Amino acid sequence: MTTLLEIKSSVLRQVQACPTFRRRAEGEPAATSADPPEPAAGAWKPGDGVEFFAHMRLILKKGEGRQGLPCPEVLLRSGSPAPAEPVDPSRGLRALTQEEVEMLYEEALYTVLYRAGTMGPDQVDDQETLLGYLQQVFGTSPEEHAEAIERVKKAKAPTYALKVSVMRAKNLLAKDPNGFSDPYCMLGILPASGAPREPGPRTEQRFGFRKGSKRGGPLPAKCIQVTEVKSSTLNPVWKENFVFEIEDVRADQLHLDIWDHDDDVSLVEACRKLNEVIGLKGMSRYFKQIVKSARANGTAGPAEDHTDDFLGCLNIPVREVPVAGEDRWFKLEPRSSASRVQGDCQLVLKLITTQRDTGMSQRGRAGFLSYMLLLSRLLQFEHRSEEPKASCWRGELSGPAATILCLHGAQNNLSALQLAVLHWQVSSRHHQTRTLDYGYLLGLLEDMQAHWEEASSLPQGQEESLADSFNAFSEFGLRLLRQLRDFFPATNSTAVYRLELLLKCLSKMQIFQPSFEVCSFRTELNADISAALKRGNREWYDRLLNTKSPREQSGPQRLAGLVELADAVYEDLQSCYGIYASLFHSITDIDFFTLTFRQLERLVAEEAWVLTEELSPKMTLEVASGLFELYVTLADIRRFWSSISGRDSRSLALAGIHGPFLPAVKLWLQVLRDQVRRRLQGAVDVDTLEPMDASSKHSSSAATASLCFSHIQELWARLAWPDPAQAEALGTQLSQDLCAATLFYTELLRKKVDAQPGAAGETLSEPLCVVLNNVELLRKAAGQTLRGLAWPEVTSGPEGVLPRPLLGCAQALDEDLQQEVHTVTAHLTSKMVADIRKYVQHISLSPDSIQNDEAVAPLMKYLDEKLALLNTSLVKENLSRVLEALWELLLQAILRALGANLDVSADFYGRFHFTLEALVSFFHAEGQGLPLESLKDGSYKRLEEELRLHQCSTRECIEQYYLDKLKQRSLEQKRFGRLSVRCHYEAAEQRLVVEVLHAADLPPLDANGLSDPFVIVELGPPHLFPLVRSQRTQVKNRTLHPVYDELFYFSVPAEACRRRGACVLFTVMDHDWLSTNDFAGEAALGLGGVGGIARPQVGGSARARQPVTLHLRRPRAQVKSALRMLEGRTNKEAQEFVKRLKELEKCMEADP
Repeated sequence: MTTLLEIKSSVLRQVQACPTFRRRAEGEPAATSADPPEPAAGAWKPGDGVEFFAHMRLILKKGEGRQGLPCPEVLLRSGSPAPAEPVDPSRGLRALTQEEVEMLYEEALYTVLYRAGTMGPDQVDDQETLLGYLQQVFGTSPEEHAEAIERVKKAKAPTYALKVSVMRAKNLLAKDPNGFSDPYCMLGILPASGAPREPGPRTEQRFGFRKGSKRGGPLPAKCIQVTEVKSSTLNPVWKENFVFEIEDVRADQLHLDIWDHDDDVSLVEACRKLNEVIGLKGMSRYFKQIVKSARANGTAGPAEDHTDDFLGCLNIPVREVPVAGEDRWFKLEPRSSASRVQGDCQLVLKLITTQRDTGMSQRGRAGFLSYMLLLSRLLQFEHRSEEPKASCWRGELSGPAATILCLHGAQNNLSALQLAVLHWQVSSRHHQTRTLDYGYLLGLLEDMQAHWEEASSLPQGQEESLADSFNAFSEFGLRLLRQLRDFFPATNSTAVYRLELLLKCLSKMQIFQPSFEVCSFRTELNADISAALKRGNREWYDRLLNTKSPREQSGPQRLAGLVELADAVYEDLQSCYGIYASLFHSITDIDFFTLTFRQLERLVAEEAWVLTEELSPKMTLEVASGLFELYVTLADIRRFWSSISGRDSRSLALAGIHGPFLPAVKLWLQVLRDQVRRRLQGAVDVDTLEPMDASSKHSSSAATASLCFSHIQELWARLAWPDPAQAEALGTQLSQDLCAATLFYTELLRKKVDAQPGAAGETLSEPLCVVLNNVELLRKAAGQTLRGLAWPEVTSGPEGVLPRPLLGCAQALDEDLQQEVHTVTAHLTSKMVADIRKYVQHISLSPDSIQNDEAVAPLMKYLDEKLALLNTSLVKENLSRVLEALWELLLQAILRALGANLDVSADFYGRFHFTLEALVSFFHAEGQGLPLESLKDGSYKRLEEELRLHQCSTRECIEQYYLDKLKQRSLEQKRFGRLSVRCHYEAAEQRLVVEVLHAADLPPLDANGLSDPFVIVELGPPHLFPLVRSQRTQVKNRTLHPVYDELFYFSVPAEACRRRGACVLFTVMDHDWLSTNDFAGEAALGLGGVGGIARPQVGGSARARQPVTLHLRRPRAQVKSALRMLEGRTNKEAQEFVKRLKELEKCMEADP
């Protein structure tokens, strides 16, 4: 191939890379910057389209956040501190009298001065620090503080006791033959010797109650206790509690032995009898000797026959017991180096006081009461209001405060449950006077729940006090929930988290309900929460109504406020669904969203009903606008409910609210129709018909029109008119108005182009390109908008199919716009007709001496330059349309050139054939341009055929003429009738036999409605059968269904019948006596398939063959093309053939 055949348009290759139009979501283009800023709601003027659509954008902007169900991530927009909760100093614990304060101060000092046990690593061990802290807490002067300390020191020291809980042991030695042991514990207090001892290694201070101990001093019998025997186990569980009085907390020790029991003597009974032995206190015996003596007084027999096995022992100095007590596993020790022991024993140890010489103890105040008062005092001191983030305080006490509370709780023998209860009571009361962190309060409830199994041990007074604290806190929490939106706004993540913790606190409190036998604090807290929420909803709504739309105002004045109220209700419902609902449902099992939605929706509906009834007689444009905006929000509320799975909006109070709004909506849509036209008129007036920017190919008015249509579609979706019949009427009218506005816009563009000042030729191409792009953009925008205007039909049709009125409107508009695009395209390409003809003429006039690519090069260069400009100016769809139009122009120009140059050389036609191939390659552009199916259709086929025929000889053209007749198919088979024939070849006689049987349904060609038909039978092409003359049937008068049954014989060789184009041509004529015969139709039958020619005839009669039915037709363009080729030729054979055919054509009617 030559170089020119490799030309591929770089412009066309870029077509698919051209971006399609997308509507700018940012707003209207800069070219229409004359638009004023968006006015406030209700400020638009009826005659100003700009302000009208600015107001519409405000309505749509409100709906941007109403698409689908709200997400918590969108609603929670602030992490700032939560709003301050209300506090009331009177809701705390009652204030103490001066005397009570002094007694509490004395109690605290007594606790510090007479502390016992080992301080923990997190506790303050310095006594002076603790005393100084108490002085700060109670605010005493140094003198008063010193006097109080002296007074407490003179008081009687407390009586100490050691609480021991023997819990379990593990991994003991097996002493019995069965591989187990029967362990029991014997424990007691080893009193001090009277003289302090130097501390030493524990291994050197082992003591035993059997033998080997050199410890002197008395052993009081009341100090010895024993557990039950656990049979056949190496991991016994006892869980037995003992209390031992301590005479010297600094020197006494707890001693514990574990033995394997080997007889049936009751150890408990032995110990009881031992404790009854007079004078036993003076005996310095060990435990086993005591047990033997007890058994000797029992019934089991001689003691030496029953020997228990030693399993291990423990020696724990009382002074080493931690102040807060301890729960610990102790490793068992041997009583001597020869003993073999193993295993561990779990003990719970706590050092307490049983008698206290303080004012509160003397007045019979229980220890938990003094602890509660002391904790309250310390909490108030620690939680200073001037501290930053005081509302987030989690009750973290300082070291001195925590130490003093630990000492006091331990000395007063308060259980873990009592301590948890007291901390909750004090903290929950304190929270109502000075806000604490709800996470801290929830932790206190969880701590109390962890020890609630000991609830039966609570004193009645403490249980009543706990119930009172629950009542007070629940009342406080319910008051906050009534003002949910004020104290826990949905947009504040900190406040929402506080709400979650508050609900968890209230929910946790219900766990304790069944345990309150003396004084239950509430029966149904969830019912109270629901009631508080309902009351809070109503109070919030009434407050909003009085602020925005007070009833004392007139209807038109209230309307704008009611719109704001409905918007506020929608936003609140979003918060309820997205934030609050999940919290209430997961924690309290309350459907807060349904509760709130039902209540607020009913209230808004009632207010809207009343207002629409009042305003209906006073319908004005401003009232209609306000009612339209109100209805859009009410429709959003109804749609919000329907968008939740399983919710039916038919049960809502808003279900029938659309009826009173119908007149206002109709009036508003009429205004919309007029304002759209005004807006489009204004946009076109300021349009310069230039691309908006480098990234777009349409002008500013198209962007404005597209945006207007988009707003209309969004508004219709939000309108969501529920009544199908009314929705159809509204939607049909709106769609018709939209179509009219679209055509109005195209008319404005056409006038704008026509009014362009004096531009001619190429300078007009750019505005035409912009107009073409504008129309295409609006065609897409209008089509999308019309599809978005679908309404619910009364009888539901197939899903995804538009209602019939809307579908018809969309199809009609698309046809009109396609026609407009075609007109503008034709106008655009008409500017190039003269140039194209000039370059095609250049090809036709080029001498045979130059190469084909040189002759075609100017045309290709011109096309490449023009298409580069068009590609820059047109969008992909329009570029394709222009390419199709240019392609047709080129084909017609070449056909015109061929018609103007008859009887030229074969090189002339070869050059144009080369040109055609080059143009196909150029416009196809390796698949990036026009598809080959489109390029090689229509006029291309005609041109290609003519070029091929021009390159053929005369006889080849004649053969092609007959081949075209054989290929022709009747487009209307019944229009010209049909002819039945039978044909075969007799090889012996070397003749072709043609039998014309009958015809049917012939066209009436005479005035009487009938015809006088006869059939001309001839063989062709003439050069294959030069000696054969045509034959004809008889004339059948006045019939449209003639019967002939005539035989015709043609003496022709079989080889001629097998040649290309050989056929029998049947021409049906209407015989006229006074004028030329009329042509009725013709049909051709190829001889190649006739029996006896295609294959030898084997047996049987020729008449037994099935007849062939041929449909008559009139010659069409593809048949006449070969005839035109022959007309241009001057040789005798061609002229004679054409002359003969023209004589036949004189008898034919014009081709319909």
